[in-house]
Amino acid sequence: MRWLHPSSAKRLLFFLLSDAILSLITLYGAYLLRFNFAIPEMFLTPFPRVALVIVGLKLFLIMMVGGYSFIWRFFALNDAQKLLYAHLLTYLFFVITFLVFPHFFSPFPRSVVIIDAFCSFTLLGGLRFAKQLVIHSLGNIHTLKPTVIIGISSHSDLLIHGLIKAGYYPLGLIAIREKNLSMIGSTICNIKVYDPTKLLSLIQTHNLTTAIIDGSLPQSTIQSLYATLQETSIRDIQRASILNDTISRVEPLRIEDLLARHPQDLDRTTIEHFIRGKVVAITGAGGSIGSEIALQCHQFGAKHLILIDHSEYNLYQIGEKLPHATLQLGSILHSQMLNTLWRTTHPDILIHAAAYKHVPLCEANGRIAIENNIHGSITLIDSAIAAKIPKIVIISTDKAVRPTNIMGTTKRIVELYAHNVDPCESEIVAVRFGNVLGSSGSVIPKFKAQIEAGGPVTLTHPEITRYFMLIDEACQLVLQAAAIARGGELFILDMGEPVKIATLAQTMIRLYATTPIEIVYTGLRAGEKLYEELLIDESEHKTMFESILIARSTPYPIDQLRRDIDHLLSTSEIVPALQKIVPEFRAMGG
Repeated sequence: MRWLHPSSAKRLLFFLLSDAILSLITLYGAYLLRFNFAIPEMFLTPFPRVALVIVGLKLFLIMMVGGYSFIWRFFALNDAQKLLYAHLLTYLFFVITFLVFPHFFSPFPRSVVIIDAFCSFTLLGGLRFAKQLVIHSLGNIHTLKPTVIIGISSHSDLLIHGLIKAGYYPLGLIAIREKNLSMIGSTICNIKVYDPTKLLSLIQTHNLTTAIIDGSLPQSTIQSLYATLQETSIRDIQRASILNDTISRVEPLRIEDLLARHPQDLDRTTIEHFIRGKVVAITGAGGSIGSEIALQCHQFGAKHLILIDHSEYNLYQIGEKLPHATLQLGSILHSQMLNTLWRTTHPDILIHAAAYKHVPLCEANGRIAIENNIHGSITLIDSAIAAKIPKIVIISTDKAVRPTNIMGTTKRIVELYAHNVDPCESEIVAVRFGNVLGSSGSVIPKFKAQIEAGGPVTLTHPEITRYFMLIDEACQLVLQAAAIARGGELFILDMGEPVKIATLAQTMIRLYATTPIEIVYTGLRAGEKLYEELLIDESEHKTMFESILIARSTPYPIDQLRRDIDHLLSTSEIVPALQKIVPEFRAMGG
């Protein structure tokens, strides 16, 4: 029964009719009181004219002062003030009208004005407070949280209705964007729009503890707002987002909302032209990066997906999300399996995301890391070249730059091989980027678990920094870089500014902790750097997209590189062998 659902138009109609009826009742009641319930006939003759002017003026002036712009269950003192102003103006204008046109209202008992003004304000105001009184007497099933909404978008009306249903009481909207400043002083769904300078006073006046930030605001604005709100009484910061044209969602502000760098030059059209209608093979397809790339390729219209992973469980999980994909269980070290797969599926694009990536584990298991990351990658690249796969995309890491650990060095060697091997009829490109938010084994889930357990939060060093990007955006940039590649490039994704991990931990504690949490420093782990880099030198070249750069290639005679890699795979002295291929590798103690 949609006609029973509340709306602004229905509320306005209801109060116009009820105010008109109640105003007639109070005016007639004022006459009764004035004449001790025995009104002389002569005074009833002009009553319709008196009622028409007073009631008409009253309804008009209540509307003019915004007296109908309220949500019934949230009728508050400022709304009562509007009603009072409307009544004062109504009877003031009536007195002036009476003095100008006395014969129109004669005979008229002037004391009725005072009696009616008091009765009308009491009765009309009582109606408006009635819903709160009923809710209070029955016990409100919702815990209404007074809050402020920061930011205005095209979906603010949907957000307001969603907040009210969720038990929030919006006291105001703060216009943050410059394009919204002209809306200051107006209302959206009966919620007043305030100047940004009023935010702190609004919080202080109402002693607010909850704030809602519109999730469509730029990340830099959200970061600035978070820093500002930390200095106030606000302890619960929520982020609002719109799921579709009918549903809004409010959830606690996440660390990802504060850290993520949102590239402004993501070009979905370029990616779609690159992926649509293609057969795409992905190694490490069950991992964080591989699975996200698989999902992105599916969304961009890939003709078919070939998902390769040596983890049965991981492959099963991504297979559940992409039921029409070909699932290949096996290692990239298995050349026969790869050759058979290429012959039967004929991929147009190969994206290589399979690798051991955990730095301390690779340090402790150096031989296995070298075998998988280097030998496996070479086996894969050689088989793909032999199969004439048109595009081969290698996922690399910032840890390949001046590496201090085995994992980073293995990835650097794969970069060197990819750019010096004869690609024949294939195009080979590598894409290097830093940490992604939400990946398995990353620091954020670890910190969350430690905070939920009551602490302490463990950090290796107070000065350690890392780059961060959202996993979906990083994967889209990988595909975008591959789309513009012509073969032989080492692309570098602009990850923005590095983040101090100590600051990250402190922010997460403020966001998620309910009790004081201690930070404990444990010392750098084996192979761990204080900071990561994305460039070896300053010789990068720009592309048509500012978030994607091209690094200078490093020549390495392929025959010599093959001999050096063969020696590395056979020797027991792996550190000197790694340093021979990557002279900038500086091994660190555990």
